Amino acid sequence: MTVSGAESLEHGGLRRVVLIAQMIAVTPMLVGLAVVRASDRSRIDADVRRWSEIVGVPFTAPSVRALLALLGRYKEFRTLYCYRLRRAGVGGAIAAAILGVVFPGERTLHLACADIGPGLFIQHGFATIVAARRVGANCWINQQVTIGFDRPGARPVLGDGVSVHAGAKVLGDITIGDGARIGANAVVLDDVPAGYTAVGIPARMLAPKAERG
Repeated sequence: MTVSGAESLEHGGLRRVVLIAQMIAVTPMLVGLAVVRASDRSRIDADVRRWSEIVGVPFTAPSVRALLALLGRYKEFRTLYCYRLRRAGVGGAIAAAILGVVFPGERTLHLACADIGPGLFIQHGFATIVAARRVGANCWINQQVTIGFDRPGARPVLGDGVSVHAGAKVLGDITIGDGARIGANAVVLDDVPAGYTAVGIPARMLAPKAERG
């Protein structure tokens, strides 16, 4: 074995030891699974599956081991997990309140949304506010994003598979269609059709490549 190969093996072993330690540390968070309904558990499983596919975890997902790996590694995932618990009735809300103090998530990530579909992925997630009316399934949200109202009660709806990139603002009573992409730092104040990309300040709409002349 070469020196570089030995170092790589050593580093790989160290990373696994660190991961196992992180998983053991957050094991008490599993108490939340005991108080959620089947529908809420299915959304947690979908989150685990999606995150596992994107970031890679050394366990088959969904599984308790994969869940622990994500809870141990990612503060953003802990925030999302506690959000799921809060939506799961009184028992879940109590568990989330306790776990959120003992095992804090990303403190500047705020999920103030009545309905977030399964499979939400949050990349980095700091200084991000998600205050939409609804977020669809398998969306992707980056850091320093604001999704919220421009006047009381006027909040956006995000369809399935929407991507909102770093620094973007999505504001008001608007609809972001399925599969739409919001570019970095864009300011979106109008509806975005399904499959379109919104870029710029204020945002202009770019049709899917297949539809461009």
